[in-house]
Amino acid sequence: MLTSLKQKQQGPRYIVVEGPIGVGKTSLARRLAESFDGELVLEPREENPFLERFYKTGRSAALPAQLFFLFQRARQMEELRQADMFAPVRIADFHIDKDRLFAECNLDPEELALYEQICAKLDVDAPVPDLVIYLQAPVDALLRRIAGRGIPYERTIDRAYLEKLTDAYARHFHNFDEAPLLIVNAAAIDPVSNEADYRQLFEQIQRTTSGRHFFNPAAAVALA
Repeated sequence: MLTSLKQKQQGPRYIVVEGPIGVGKTSLARRLAESFDGELVLEPREENPFLERFYKTGRSAALPAQLFFLFQRARQMEELRQADMFAPVRIADFHIDKDRLFAECNLDPEELALYEQICAKLDVDAPVPDLVIYLQAPVDALLRRIAGRGIPYERTIDRAYLEKLTDAYARHFHNFDEAPLLIVNAAAIDPVSNEADYRQLFEQIQRTTSGRHFFNPAAAVALA
């Protein structure tokens, strides 16, 4: 049986699961919240009224979709920061940095300049995660998973956009040093449906308290 946070007081209090669209971050976050007996903090994608229009029309809805997410994420980060330090461990399926990552991918220069002005005014003071889990997978795998989950407006997501997005994630986490980082080859494992894969990953998560590490089904190997 996996050790819950109630049984093991030492360990991360705020875990972030990140990665491109379709990589499985929300599903993994849900399992981790159950194992840690913690609170799940989800990105409310369904509430964004501009998202479907963005996927269908692209540029015309990029800025309002981006700003809607920015305001939501800023509010969620403020709530996390104000939360009681003795509250349960929190598992989020997004990191605040993803907002700028998507903005740089989706906005034209003038829109990005406006976005940056608004960000500066918001001055989001996000809590630093105790651990960031970055899920990686090739574009073919992402496309299959997106098709499999059957969200109608996601059917318009094409290979070129996913390639651009996965490249942006790779560049971002290449330089990431804000928190301990666990890079997971999500194409080689199924931590949501495969209990052995999940157990091994969960044990690695509990061990990762510093540095940068890579996890695959065979072993968790420290990169540096």
